[in-house]
Amino acid sequence: MTRIGTSDLDVFPLSLGGNVFGWTADRDTSFAVLDAFVAGGGDFIDTADSYSAWVPGNSGGESETIIGEWLASRKPENVVVATKVSQHPEFRGLAGANVRKAAEASLARLGVDAIDLYYAHFDDETVALEETVAAFGQLVTDGLVRHVAVSNYSAARIREWIEIAQRTGVAVPVAVQPHYNLVHRNEVEETIIPVAEEFGLGLVPYYSLASGFLTGKYRSTDAAGQSSPRAQGAATYATDAGLRIIDALEEIGEAHGASIAATSLAWLRAQPTVAAPIASARTVEQVPDLLAGARLELTADEVQVLNRVSEWTPAQA
Repeated sequence: MTRIGTSDLDVFPLSLGGNVFGWTADRDTSFAVLDAFVAGGGDFIDTADSYSAWVPGNSGGESETIIGEWLASRKPENVVVATKVSQHPEFRGLAGANVRKAAEASLARLGVDAIDLYYAHFDDETVALEETVAAFGQLVTDGLVRHVAVSNYSAARIREWIEIAQRTGVAVPVAVQPHYNLVHRNEVEETIIPVAEEFGLGLVPYYSLASGFLTGKYRSTDAAGQSSPRAQGAATYATDAGLRIIDALEEIGEAHGASIAATSLAWLRAQPTVAAPIASARTVEQVPDLLAGARLELTADEVQVLNRVSEWTPAQA
């Protein structure tokens, strides 16, 4: 188990991404994936109110609805659910009144009394940060949210949020969710991790497997014939530099009897302040690799090998 920042949330060191629920995983498949994740020891689920509004015929909230139906059906103990606000078509932005309405809608879809971890999904500079911070703080005061967090915020804005929260006496963020993996490192390591270390924030990175590239499935920049809707994005990483990372992951993984994906997740977990990487599964067969990645411990030398081979990849430029 791992503690998320300064919170009281002790979770499995990997979060199951809910972005595929209602998109590439239908209700029955989503239930099966959730069942397998919890059966394997998982207890931390990540979603957002906007998932998956981009799918034709969807309107947003589909992932939360599926998770809520699963929670009602299975009644699992001690499962932690994180969700986000600002991108739902009906609740865009971070104005105070909107944050409140969006949270209430998420609670209804999830069927829970309180959201365990509530993120500001993307910064909204059209709204005074004081207003957004106050709205999140009031949700905690009213018992609708246990802990607040930020996603896709710059280091400067994270610092500003914390200063306002401390000055006004409301809940301070306990986590930050950045785009972070072996082929996307520099910005997070140079700016976000120092702030996380200073204020005791836990990192919960998304795109932990670089849209699937860090599973080793994509060895060519040509994504033709791949079934995943993320294939084209993943294939862009299959440069000479990217493939050197895959080769290193494969060699280190073989020494542990672990997959490329599990080894990549293990590297991410070994980075400063990282609490639980987020990774999704479209099928039950993909779940064991995620669970293995949460348990695999790399040696310091293995971490350094991966640090060196991924230090200056074009994807980070």
